[in-house]
Amino acid sequence: MTGEPVSGKAAPQRASFYFSAHEDDWQLFMNPPAFRDVLDGVKCVFVHVTAGDAGLGSGNGGRKHPLYLAREVGAESAIRFMADQDYRPPVEKIVTAVACNGHALRRITYRNTVAYFLRLPDGNPEGTGYPGTGNRSLKLFAEGRIGTFAAIDGSTSYEGWSELVAALRDLITMERGPAPAIDLHIPDPDPAINPGDHADHVLTAKAVLDAAKGLAGTRIIKHLGYASGSKPENLFGEERDMKCAVFAVTLAGVLAFDHETAWRHYDRSFVGRNYWRALEFG
Repeated sequence: MTGEPVSGKAAPQRASFYFSAHEDDWQLFMNPPAFRDVLDGVKCVFVHVTAGDAGLGSGNGGRKHPLYLAREVGAESAIRFMADQDYRPPVEKIVTAVACNGHALRRITYRNTVAYFLRLPDGNPEGTGYPGTGNRSLKLFAEGRIGTFAAIDGSTSYEGWSELVAALRDLITMERGPAPAIDLHIPDPDPAINPGDHADHVLTAKAVLDAAKGLAGTRIIKHLGYASGSKPENLFGEERDMKCAVFAVTLAGVLAFDHETAWRHYDRSFVGRNYWRALEFG
């Protein structure tokens, strides 16, 4: 059985991109919009910028599998869960390598979804990096304090911030195809609106905003991150169920790869909330 490629169908009118610093960010902060887009048959591209490795790099921290792979399994499981709704039996994913600004990136297609994992080092909440991965982070890279930023698995490296931005722009342009309109979902980088957010979230937003300059037909949707935990719950009924379900599947994938999870903390802080604002470009 083969997967269902996005190409070969009628030209889409819209494509949605979900840019996350870590493998559980879109589930926590950009759902249920992601679930609804997938259910509606919109081409959805999930881009996970860092490895979420907590300083372990490609190591396993004494567990059976590396943490970054466990987190990727969680994200992939959540994407397949959304795409397989409405009594559709699972299909095989399609894995290929694509070049974006000369960088080989692993592309995973499943029905109307695409996933990328760039596997850049987790920068920790303050953006100072972890000793285990050479104290490297998106923040330090954007500030020019480190010149080369390599994926933890050695798959590629970027020489300067502009090279990473160009790769993301190529990715967006390639994946949108003929779609005249695109939605780019990102963390809200404004500290006045989204205070205390993870540095990787903020710098992921900066990279996408830099990459999106001048792109026609673009809508930027900015989502609250950690700050949403202090807001009143605004998801009820079906919407809350959708977010809870996707996050639960994510955690199950992480557990299956022998790493711990924290349902109670996230359930109390984020699951019943989704706050965002939109900005039209082009």
